[in-house]
Order: sequence, then structure tokens, then C-alpha cells
Amino acid sequence: MPRAEPLVPVEPEAPHDCPLCPRLVAYRRENAAQHPDWWNAPAPSFGDPQARLLIVGLAPGRTGANRTGRPFTGDYAGVLLYETLIKMGFARGQYLARPDDGLQLVDCMIANAVRCAPPGNKPTPDEEAACRPFLSARLGALPRLKVIVTLGDVARRNLLKAIGLRGSAAPAGHAAEAQAGPYRLINSYHCSRLNTNTGRLTPAMFETVFERARSLLDG
Repeated sequence: MPRAEPLVPVEPEAPHDCPLCPRLVAYRRENAAQHPDWWNAPAPSFGDPQARLLIVGLAPGRTGANRTGRPFTGDYAGVLLYETLIKMGFARGQYLARPDDGLQLVDCMIANAVRCAPPGNKPTPDEEAACRPFLSARLGALPRLKVIVTLGDVARRNLLKAIGLRGSAAPAGHAAEAQAGPYRLINSYHCSRLNTNTGRLTPAMFETVFERARSLLDG
């Protein structure tokens, strides 16, 4: 019986020139050709390495983290996210939509399930699977992690699979909550312009998710 190949350790962050997804590599290069001053690389996680709260998004936006190099920075979704985190005590400083604004996360980290910006903001299932080891490694590198907030159902499914569970192991929907392995998982509607403009997600609804996260951590 052939011996299994040893597992290759995976770092929590994708390398700057990650080659795993040809379509995403081509899109990075296309953006770099048009905007050489942009980040144009996998967006690294941002926040406190001792965080008890992890927020998981799906993928960087083309003019957001793909441009600035910091998750949810430079696009509309970041305004509601970071203002809510400041209000709930998970961030300090002022969000000015640029990575040098001095904003700091407190007991909190933000990561994306897919680290490179996808065309049309839609990664393929194969791209999600290729990037998943980085998310799994990020979970393993947070020794105090207790609560995870997923932004959208695609992020929720990817997070569950990164833990080794089925994508249906926790319920969908806003403020849906479940135990996911050693973590308490809370799902939120994504803080996108579409969801907020249509009223599907209001600031009060979004705050409720982080109020619940705070009560779980401090209770």
C-alpha cells in the first residue's frame, strides 16, 4: 500500500504572488497593468493576532482590498463594517478608507475566504476550495478565537468547510447562530451597498450581530 504524502504546512496568509487560481492570477495581472499603484495581490488578514472574534468575508473587492491591501478598505462595505466595529468596541481610531488611517482592531480580526479579487465579485467553487487551506490555517493561528461572524451565506459555507464541516452544518440567514466545532458562529447579511440600499440590511440589524458577539465574549 503506497505511503501517504506528508502534509505541507500552509501559512495563514497567501503569498503575494500566489499562483493557485489561474483566472484570479490573470485578473490580478490585468488590474496591475491598468493600475500599477494598486495592491493587486492576495489581501492579507487584518487585526489582532490574539483576537477572540474573527469576521469572515467572501473575497476582496476590485477597488476595495485589491486596491488598498486591507480587507473592506476603500469600498462601500467597509464604511458600515468599520463604523460598527468602532461603535461596538472592536476597533479604535477613525476609518478613513485607506490602510494608513491608523485604525486598529481590538480583540478582532478580519479575513476573506478567498484572498484574491474575482471578476464580477464571484469566485468559482474551485477557487474557493483552492484558497480554503489559508482560511483553515488562519483559524488555527488564532489561539483565543471563540466567535466567528460570517458576512453572507457563501462566506458561511466556506467557513464551515474550512473547519471540516459540511457547508450546511449551520443555518443560513441574518443573525442565524450555531455551534461550529469549537467556535460560535453568527451569520450576517453582507454589508454591501446593494443590501443596505434596498433595506435588506440596516445599521441596526448589523449592530445586533456584533452586540451578540460581544455578549458571547464577555458573558
